[in-house]
Amino acid sequence: MVRQVVWSNRAKVDRMDILEYWKLRNDSNQYSLKLNSSFKNTTKLIRNYPRIGRPTNKKNVRIVVVKDYLMIYEILDVHILIVALWGSRQDPDGLQRFLR
Repeated sequence: MVRQVVWSNRAKVDRMDILEYWKLRNDSNQYSLKLNSSFKNTTKLIRNYPRIGRPTNKKNVRIVVVKDYLMIYEILDVHILIVALWGSRQDPDGLQRFLR
């Protein structure tokens, strides 16, 4: 069953912050556009294959890698919720706390 994918408010803010960071850092939006395209393509992949991500300790929560970011999502009855985007270079202990 193909479910709708919904972005949480936090995930939307994460995405905008990431794209803005790369736009300012590179003084160009080219990489941000490519990265956003990768986020969109991964979202389509998750919609069609919800269990493609790596399972976590939290029930129905999975992680898929998109470039240098971890897309954290939860498989719910009605839809799939993108919970957050986490920089893979960010605090790994913070990620573990987040996933509890």
